[in-house]
Amino acid sequence: MRTLFTTGAVFALALSVTGCSSMMRSAMVDERASPYGLEETVKTITAQGRQKGWNVSEPKRLDQIIRKHGGPTVPPVVLLDLCEPHHAGKLLANDEDRWVSVMMPCTISVYEKSDGKVYVTNIKAANVGSMMGGTVAEVMGGSVAEAQEEILSFLRK
Repeated sequence: MRTLFTTGAVFALALSVTGCSSMMRSAMVDERASPYGLEETVKTITAQGRQKGWNVSEPKRLDQIIRKHGGPTVPPVVLLDLCEPHHAGKLLANDEDRWVSVMMPCTISVYEKSDGKVYVTNIKAANVGSMMGGTVAEVMGGSVAEAQEEILSFLRK
């Protein structure tokens, strides 16, 4: 009987941890299917980001970097770093907030899954910002979140 209780308790704990991590992921990260192929999705994000006045890095092909350094072959994964200098400046102006640099610049990931579809993933700036409070919440939860949604507006159904 004791073994059955212990097994049940471990199973319940595993389910709750799995559920909790899934809830945290959905609160912090947004994954959406793109209506376009990989290259067109990257071009659209780049163009819309630049149109909003954001600096957009050259696409980084994570899959190619992994393979180049002896890692396994993985499906295409493209990282785009976006930075708006006024938002970044406000976040980095104070010693108390400079830790947020670890989450900068804003990275958007574009990748293919085994279902053949292209997906776009980004951090939910408003939700993550609200967890941090202060200036970080103000900037990430306001203007950054608004711009993020405008840049990725083509993903809305």
